[in-house]
Amino acid sequence: MTEETAAAGLSRLTVTAPLKAERGRSASLDLTRTVGPFTLNGTLFHYDVHNPAVVNRETYTLSTLSEPTITTGFEGVATLRRPRFSVTSTYTYVHSREGVGSDRGDVPLTPRHSAGLVGMWEKEGRGRIGMEAYFTGRQRLEDNPFRSESAAYVLFGGLVERRFGRIRLFLNVEDLGDVRQTKWDSLVRPFQAVDGRWTVDGWAPLDGRVFNGGIRIAF
Repeated sequence: MTEETAAAGLSRLTVTAPLKAERGRSASLDLTRTVGPFTLNGTLFHYDVHNPAVVNRETYTLSTLSEPTITTGFEGVATLRRPRFSVTSTYTYVHSREGVGSDRGDVPLTPRHSAGLVGMWEKEGRGRIGMEAYFTGRQRLEDNPFRSESAAYVLFGGLVERRFGRIRLFLNVEDLGDVRQTKWDSLVRPFQAVDGRWTVDGWAPLDGRVFNGGIRIAF
């Protein structure tokens, strides 16, 4: 099973030659340092998959590639904690390549750059307020009739919670900026794909702005 067959099924899939078993190797290095109210964490990682089984979207054929899929990257996390306040920032860089020869390129739907920032104020017995922002960089798109590369976007969200004894009231908002993939292109393809799908891959939120709230009661 692959991401493509999970979305489009197996009825149209062809396998023109016997597949080889995939073999993967991975390595990572993790460093953590705490300085006063700051905690810093960095991770270097590397993965390579030999004999990767990959679906060609143009022909919807599953085959074993002769060149490995290689992923290298870095993830950094920085956290600041003080009484009532905490802020966490993250950054991830991913360089992931697959394919053979001139067709070799970035793995689809894998942004090279992504980042996040989350802040929270909390007072015990009273409530809390939180804000968050997430950045997603450009991604290579495969078999998309509208574009070969996605747009970068930023998502904002927030949380407010107020406590009254055993009762807590909360309001949460996601995607405050109403980022939706349909603001760039249609989800429906102008023609049916070889694998039978009428829609393109999702590379940005589809729901748009979402509000939800509720009551928590402690017994």
